[in-house]
Amino acid sequence: MADGDDWRVTISLASQAQVGQAQQALSVHEVEEDVRRQLGRTIVVGAGGSQIFLYAGTEIAATEAERVARDVLAGHDIQAEFALHRWHPIEEEWESPDVAIPQTEAERQAEHQRLVDSETAESLAAGIGRWQARVEFPSHREAVALARKLEGEGRSVVRRWKFLIVRADNEDDVQELAAQISREAPPDAVVRVEEPGVVGQIFIPS
Repeated sequence: MADGDDWRVTISLASQAQVGQAQQALSVHEVEEDVRRQLGRTIVVGAGGSQIFLYAGTEIAATEAERVARDVLAGHDIQAEFALHRWHPIEEEWESPDVAIPQTEAERQAEHQRLVDSETAESLAAGIGRWQARVEFPSHREAVALARKLEGEGRSVVRRWKFLIVRADNEDDVQELAAQISREAPPDAVVRVEEPGVVGQIFIPS
């Protein structure tokens, strides 16, 4: 039976140099085997910057992995901070376990609407949509034609050569926009939906 949730233990170390030392001390095999032996569950170990991540499918497995990691690092006199998070499928980010996950369809719809409203508010406050549809056309002429059509509909369009960037305030709007562009653009046009890391940032290939 597949695990239904995503849990993560974040181990924060004082410096990136300590990551290698901590990984060697933890011994990926030792942590994985201990959790598998205790719970019959599999965890995955990753690292980035000055942090090590232990990914698990249940809260119990994540908690056990954290316990093992704490004991191992303490035994090697390696100081670290630990944090437990669960992946929120609506927010699409790691959240505290205290944040409730919607269980019913009505709860999921309400949570999704709250997220959409929040994105829209952020876009309006910044004066620019936080989502974008990026379109690459086979030719400059086709890019110009669709840019003029979308501008005529009141859309904010940036065109560079045969690329278009069209902004939207939230994820629902950008998905609808991308679907519209896919219907109206040539069949070999490439349409991508993106959420730039910085509001106002535009990604256009050189």
